[in-house]
Amino acid sequence: MTENARAELIAQLKTEAHRNPDLTNLDDSQIIKLIESLLEEKIAWARSNSPEAYLELSAMNFRVKRGVIDAVFESIRGLGVLGQIIADPDITEVMINGYKDIFVEKAGRLTKLNAQFESARELATIINKFVSKAGREVNESEPIVDTRLEDGSRVNVVMPPIALNGPIVTIRRFPKEAMTVEKLINYGSITPEVAEVLELLVRARYNIFVSGGTGSGKTTFLNALSNFIPADERIITIEDSAELQIRNIQNLVRLETRNAGPDGSGAITIKDLIKSALRMRPDRIVVGEVRGAEALDMLQAMNTGHDGSLSTGHANSTHDMLSRLETMVLQGAAGLPLEAIRQQIGSAVDIIIHLSRLRDKSRRTMEIVEVLGYDSTTRQYQLNPLYRFVEAKEQSRGKVVGSLTRTKNEMKKVQKLENAGIYKKI
Repeated sequence: MTENARAELIAQLKTEAHRNPDLTNLDDSQIIKLIESLLEEKIAWARSNSPEAYLELSAMNFRVKRGVIDAVFESIRGLGVLGQIIADPDITEVMINGYKDIFVEKAGRLTKLNAQFESARELATIINKFVSKAGREVNESEPIVDTRLEDGSRVNVVMPPIALNGPIVTIRRFPKEAMTVEKLINYGSITPEVAEVLELLVRARYNIFVSGGTGSGKTTFLNALSNFIPADERIITIEDSAELQIRNIQNLVRLETRNAGPDGSGAITIKDLIKSALRMRPDRIVVGEVRGAEALDMLQAMNTGHDGSLSTGHANSTHDMLSRLETMVLQGAAGLPLEAIRQQIGSAVDIIIHLSRLRDKSRRTMEIVEVLGYDSTTRQYQLNPLYRFVEAKEQSRGKVVGSLTRTKNEMKKVQKLENAGIYKKI
């Protein structure tokens, strides 16, 4: 059965199902039985009236029939085309640009789907379904909403009149299984040697920032790093949208921000949550992403006995991450001298791990840098690169070939390692 014929069959079954006056009173199993009977009736009708249609319908195997029934059910009770898309576990990102244009990301590559919603009205109805389930509201007076689906996927919605080409939905999906260091090694992002070094740094309570551009895998990497945290510690995670999947910690507190309500009140920011977390006796604080005025509170926490904190930030390089931290601190404390801010950053941040998405769409660890401090004489951060990604000259069918390679620089800030009883040379 062709894709167009399948779409037409689904639309016909959906229309016929909606003609049933008791549809709204049926439970899920009864709706599925109704769709099954409608499909059998259509096949029986085709047998007597349209040999060509019957030939196509009777050629459907069980899997195809099941897919058609599930698609009709989704359009009635679930999320329609969107429900079918997110049923595919290999899709990591969904981008809906109005009801006609749907793009998905698989294995790091974007493709446009043939599928589309019936109308902008149907898409808006589906958006209201999952937004209202999350206790939120989206309309002309509040056209931008951040929420999540029941499976934990992060969703951003922008509605008209802000969105000129119809309702816009962007969904970031997360794997059901937490990312592990073993998987990062298998993907080629790091080497076993680097994994061993990172484990020592986390255990020894170094403050680590993971930097990178959009889609470079920062949260994924942070998830993997969290597996190295000792199981007997008390960890508090702070996020805009809950994405972290920390599995091995029993004493775990998860905090999430809250947007303001329709009246503009009730917002809870990352800055608020960091302040609250400091009163909860944390061993470590893990912030999903630092992006604003909360950077100052995060740095102060790192400098006042909460070593071992982990976070991520958007940046194009290690140097850029430090510059962005300066800018973020100034957002919350405009009167602070830049020199004092730099001293604070230089003493708080120990390690920066920079990630990037390369031209072949693969995600790689590009650099692991030790931050030695800030030199007020030269007005420069003192950085000590420990590992760098070195690209091989020979490439394989468009794929980037290379590996994370140790530099000749010895690690200088070894006091935390020694305090943890680790005397291995890094």
